[in-house]
Amino acid sequence: MLRYAVYRLLWLVPTLLAMALVTFLVMHATPGSPLDPVAEGGNPLSPEAQKNLAEQYGLDKPVYEQFLIFLGKAVQGDFGQSFVYKTRTVSEILLETFPVSLLLGSMALALAVVGGITLGILAAVYQNRSWDYLSVSVATVGVSVPNFVLAVFMIVIFSLIVPLFPTGGWDSPRDWVLPTVTLALGPLGIIARFTRSSMLEVIRSDYILTARAKGLSEAPVILKHVLKNAFIPVVTLLGPMFAAVGTGSFFVESIFRVPGMGRFFVLSMTGRDYPMIMGVVLIYGAFLAMMNLVVDLLYGTLDPRIRY
Repeated sequence: MLRYAVYRLLWLVPTLLAMALVTFLVMHATPGSPLDPVAEGGNPLSPEAQKNLAEQYGLDKPVYEQFLIFLGKAVQGDFGQSFVYKTRTVSEILLETFPVSLLLGSMALALAVVGGITLGILAAVYQNRSWDYLSVSVATVGVSVPNFVLAVFMIVIFSLIVPLFPTGGWDSPRDWVLPTVTLALGPLGIIARFTRSSMLEVIRSDYILTARAKGLSEAPVILKHVLKNAFIPVVTLLGPMFAAVGTGSFFVESIFRVPGMGRFFVLSMTGRDYPMIMGVVLIYGAFLAMMNLVVDLLYGTLDPRIRY
């Protein structure tokens, strides 16, 4: 397993390099410039001022040279100066905002895993009964309702009609409740649906019928035999899902005034903030690759037949 993990980590280097190259080329091929007066987030500048800023940021150099300069600084943890937030570097912004997004995403994923697996188990065990209908309904709502609509609904219900939680902020644990629940409902619905379908498939297997024929009670059969094998497809979802919610959500963070990384990425896209775009994309890529590695290692724990 250690050899497999080291092999995957070594492959992370060319993967991130390819991701950086593609992002860099697409970014520069997109019409417009961070110095363009008509670009959103840019101020009208004279041609002379644009030329001076291009020299300052290195935008006057050939694209290949800009990319090599960026790589040389990036390996040292320096993603450059933000074009939109001119007084701050990209590394400063990421170090300040990424832990907030990661904490919010971790709480949301934990809630989604606990709630989704619980609903999925109940739906599979009580198929075509009330628990099944409830699980399917919650999963459908969580998947189909956009999180910005759900965020407004949560604020109206739990902040205005029944004032239990603040409308936003990030100063106390009470502020974390509404954004966590809002961000968790979508993944919760997906996990519940996958858990239900996977468990129904395992429940109908021959070895489960044999276990019941031997006189095992229902609880050990479900928890010891069914759940462990049914959880493998669900684990596959958790890596990309954690990478998605753990690196920031623009709508949730904006509506609840969470000082996370999601809103900076969207603003950097509209303002053509090249260093910020590259920094966020590389962090997301590295985080996604690490989560997929963790998921692959968990396969061997859940199913001893899997070898690396």
